[in-house]
Amino acid sequence: MATREKVLSYTMISPETGETLTRGVRPFIVEYKGESATVDLPGYYPAGEGDGVHVGKDMSVVDEALRILKEKIDGVPAPATIRRIRAKLKLSQRDAGTLFKVGENAFDKYERGLVEPSGPTIQLMTLLHKHPELLDELR
Repeated sequence: MATREKVLSYTMISPETGETLTRGVRPFIVEYKGESATVDLPGYYPAGEGDGVHVGKDMSVVDEALRILKEKIDGVPAPATIRRIRAKLKLSQRDAGTLFKVGENAFDKYERGLVEPSGPTIQLMTLLHKHPELLDELR
């Protein structure tokens, strides 16, 4: 069964001001520990300056930018990085969860950005990414 994304209307009325807002994107700065990244943030915006209204998955670009900054600064791998490492190791999400002793659904949550892996899990992932030949030692 195919999933359908909800089609958003072109305009909406601001719940705060009552003015008409139009669907569009505006630059938004994401900051983390002194570093920053600018993303195009979708939402409903007033004609001039002013705050927008964000619905559905609009904020996902901010979440992704924050995860990329955290990966760069703190070494916490972003969901896409976790997915790449797991694929490189040729492990299913369930097998990775069992191997890393974090539960069979953990990698699904890591890769969807719902949960960040613990420090030891990050270290083991990093080690296996650099030395995949060690995978057999853990099995």
